[in-house]
Amino acid sequence: MKTVHVHYFGELSNEAGMAEEDVDTIAATVGELYDELRTRHGFSMPLVDLKAAVNAQFRGQGGHVGDGDTVIFAPLIR
Repeated sequence: MKTVHVHYFGELSNEAGMAEEDVDTIAATVGELYDELRTRHGFSMPLVDLKAAVNAQFRGQGGHVGDGDTVIFAPLIR
């Protein structure tokens, strides 16, 4: 188990009811973390419609997530 700090932007912030939170997770990747968060908060957006960053570096859904990392999820602007 690891703890990551997650920031939500746009609609995700509204759906989560918060802009950020600390999350205890077993997720090893950005995609796995988002799946956990989507289940927890009922997010309506699929991961393909989001931009994700880990420690200020943009990552795809396979990007590694480690203990103490800061992860940002933000909707893509289209």
